[in-house]
Amino acid sequence: MRRSFRTGLGIAGVSALALSLAVAASPATALGTGSEPVPPAGLTGLEPTGADMPTVGGNLGNQHYSGLTQIAKENLAQLAPTWRTHVSAVEPASDDTGQQTTPIVVEGVIYLDTPSGGVIAVDGASGDAIWKWEGGSYGLSGTRRGVSAGDGMIFTLAGGSRVVALDQETGDEVWAVQARGPEGESLGGFGKVATVYNDGIVYGHAADGNRGAVVALDADDGAYLWHFFGGPQRGEEFTGVDGVTFDASETWGPVLDNGTDCALVAGAAPWMHGAVDPELNMYYMTFGNARSCTSSQNGSLRPGDNLFSSTMVAVDAATGDYKWHYQSIRHDVWDMDNVHPPTLADIEVDGVERKVAFYGSKSGHQFVLDRTNGQPVLPVIDKPMITDSRQVQPDTQPFPAERLLPDCVVWEKLDADNIPGNPWRAVPNYNGYQPDAEGNLVFNPDSYVAVDEPYLTYPEGSSGHREGCMYDPQWDVPILSTTSQNGGGDWSNNSYSHSTNLVYFPYGTNPVAHWNGASANGQRAIGQYQTGGILAYNASTGAVAWENHLGTDMSHGQGPLTTASDLLFVGQIDGRLLTMDAASGDVLWDFQTGSGIASAPITYEVDGEQYVAVFAAGATNPYGGSVTQGDSLWAFKLGGTYTTESGSQEGPDTAPLSIRRPVSGGAVAGETVQNTVLLARSSRTADTAAAQDSVSANAVQPTHLRVPVGATVTFRNPGAETFPNFPNLKPHCATQYFEGEFNVKLQPGETYEHTFDRAGEYFFNDCTDPRPTGKIEVYLDPQDTAGALTFRPDVLDLSSPSGLFTDVTGKLTAHFELPAGYTYESGAVLIAPLSTTPIEPSRVTANRNRLILQFEKADIDNNVPSGEVALTVRANVLGATGVQEQLSSTATVTVIKDTLNVSATPRLLGSKVFLSVSATNNASVPADIVISTQFGGKTFTAVAPGETVTASINTRGSSITPGEATITATTVVVGETQTRTKTAPFGAFPASG
Repeated sequence: MRRSFRTGLGIAGVSALALSLAVAASPATALGTGSEPVPPAGLTGLEPTGADMPTVGGNLGNQHYSGLTQIAKENLAQLAPTWRTHVSAVEPASDDTGQQTTPIVVEGVIYLDTPSGGVIAVDGASGDAIWKWEGGSYGLSGTRRGVSAGDGMIFTLAGGSRVVALDQETGDEVWAVQARGPEGESLGGFGKVATVYNDGIVYGHAADGNRGAVVALDADDGAYLWHFFGGPQRGEEFTGVDGVTFDASETWGPVLDNGTDCALVAGAAPWMHGAVDPELNMYYMTFGNARSCTSSQNGSLRPGDNLFSSTMVAVDAATGDYKWHYQSIRHDVWDMDNVHPPTLADIEVDGVERKVAFYGSKSGHQFVLDRTNGQPVLPVIDKPMITDSRQVQPDTQPFPAERLLPDCVVWEKLDADNIPGNPWRAVPNYNGYQPDAEGNLVFNPDSYVAVDEPYLTYPEGSSGHREGCMYDPQWDVPILSTTSQNGGGDWSNNSYSHSTNLVYFPYGTNPVAHWNGASANGQRAIGQYQTGGILAYNASTGAVAWENHLGTDMSHGQGPLTTASDLLFVGQIDGRLLTMDAASGDVLWDFQTGSGIASAPITYEVDGEQYVAVFAAGATNPYGGSVTQGDSLWAFKLGGTYTTESGSQEGPDTAPLSIRRPVSGGAVAGETVQNTVLLARSSRTADTAAAQDSVSANAVQPTHLRVPVGATVTFRNPGAETFPNFPNLKPHCATQYFEGEFNVKLQPGETYEHTFDRAGEYFFNDCTDPRPTGKIEVYLDPQDTAGALTFRPDVLDLSSPSGLFTDVTGKLTAHFELPAGYTYESGAVLIAPLSTTPIEPSRVTANRNRLILQFEKADIDNNVPSGEVALTVRANVLGATGVQEQLSSTATVTVIKDTLNVSATPRLLGSKVFLSVSATNNASVPADIVISTQFGGKTFTAVAPGETVTASINTRGSSITPGEATITATTVVVGETQTRTKTAPFGAFPASG
């Protein structure tokens, strides 16, 4: 297969290839050995995975579905961690954190990218590191999304845009190449995307550069085989399986007068790995948005559909020959490019077996395509669109008949009783939707959007204005729409379950404002809630079966894994690993890893035991620096006994996320600027034309003002009295959202004063142009109330009868005595020493002079160590004058976590060594305790809580070698038998030396 292709390369191609390999400074200098491909253990096309999970998609069809069933709904309460490996701590060690990779498993060994961008091999049963590679002489590529395996090698990326092969058993470098085309041409930068291996070929996606490409290399030595660009060469023709020939470059308009061919600097990057159908011998890849000739949001110089941007393309897996394509967005000017790992499946539609590919992410919908020819299997509608003549846009865009997420934002009333409101809630003033006297957001045709009207054409039946819907056009002023360049499904993988016939689609909500020149391909509206969840839809009909809006963004690596026991595993950026019912979407189990998850879980089997593993390393999108970073690879199995340094099996709660899109700039203390905010100015001091009536995002000075409760803030539209040379000339607003606390319109020179009597975050923007956004942070200084707090009991028993975190149950009650004249208002929380995230009570009872709070022990367990621990309670109260205050008090408790304390001590009695083995029952119920050693044992029944039992065992020898005693405690809790086993080591006796 590969041999015949190389024969046809030609003398010029061979010479250029040899040159490119020499430049790569690599051991590879030939065109490959032609050896027979050896797939990794467990590699499947579209069949469920078994003991191994050898690709980042699970199988070659990216189904993320396993046939393992040992872990099931019936025993899920027994699922617990069995080991944790800090991969950066493994030599050669670093302090790097964060990564977007999904691990693979081959023959019980886990392979994954490290936070630095290297590769590590970890024993799947023990968590022990086998080898670690940190880039050799090439350096590392940083952000990584997965490795692949085949022919006894692990394929990854390295610095200098290199593709690298490592020996699977040792981690030694086998070859490294800087891939170039047959004429020595650049193919772009290899820096993020997971490699894919199949049948002796390594597929790499060059996504970093002006022109994206998918490249196939010979797995033997990295020799170039073929490539496919997202932006076609001028005059390049393609003939598909339908026999139609077309020139893709014609979809980009003519070459510009300055000689620029927009297709050749198109971007159209393949940001995620592809899928393989071994039966059809096709490789499926998704290309990103066009971003050439001015910007990604200005299509005026590239008229046409701009193939193959925002397109899925299928090619011959061996030769790269074009087969078919399906474009999800024509002439994309929104960066809604739908780049994600395609998912393949064989399903039944209307009683007929169909080979399909599921395609679509950012747009919040998926096309179900026939993967043999690219034709839609489920209905697609060509929907008439609003167009802007300056953008030379098409009149229609394709939409699946069955939508997954809303097409439009929601303009909800500003109301303190509706917080946070609908997940697709729009920030006021965008698109001309301004609040009326009651806070309702009403379209104002005379607002800033009127400037576009001469260029807009509305389809029949339209409202006659842009409502914030998918593909609403923009030009120089901001137009808000959904989903966004960072929303919908973005690049998280999907999962397809053979058992439920559902496709699982994680998503994020983050509406965006586009305009020409907007940085980062659009401004996600500041102050909006950045949330998300996961939904499931019927693969055969497209209808949504269920949706669970979990509350955090799920579109940036938080991919799901499903199993044949109808479980769904998925991680969240707040550090939690969830197990959900794949049929209903209900959360059945959750575990706090202690750092954010931007990786899909995996499952595998070693020695008859099923494991689930996840890499909790953290990331940034969309929550920036608020995400807790880490480097932990966790593995779970039934009855796992691993505990963290705190004595809990879980990690501490991660730091609070910046759920609301933050303003630019740091906090400024109110007293340093006289509690005054200047509107529509990018500087508090610059009296310049550039600062006048500014529309930049930071055109509120300061953007973040911090004041105490009770402070009065002055909002000023600065006129000539402030800036005599270049005063503001336009009226400007301060519209607070989403509570509707204030909404004022000020002429130049006017001011408005507002007194803040409650703590909170108060975002506001401008009706003249909604981009400038500020925030008033109103805070309370906690007042220490010594002696007011007591815990009942003051010994906090967090022990688990089984030793599993799932059996930490019960409540802790806190009594907070309020000073005379104070009443409880809101916000009571517990502050524990291991986390900055407050713990909310499950129940609050406010009596006249006392606050009684109940906290779930399971919420406290992972946030406190054992021993003497100081716990703090804070609560917002109202004093006699009705002013909001915050009271705080701290008390010390004794934390107990271990239900079974054990020890083993040898001693000499006469001429014989006796082994004294003790066990203390720290459980809250009686326990049957069995002590076992190689010399004998003893059984104790109904050992009371807190009681210690001791067995003195005659070893019948005058000396013993080191060993351990095994102690098993059995309890019955709520009718369920639970067993805890621990070992007590003992040394040689008499001691040598």
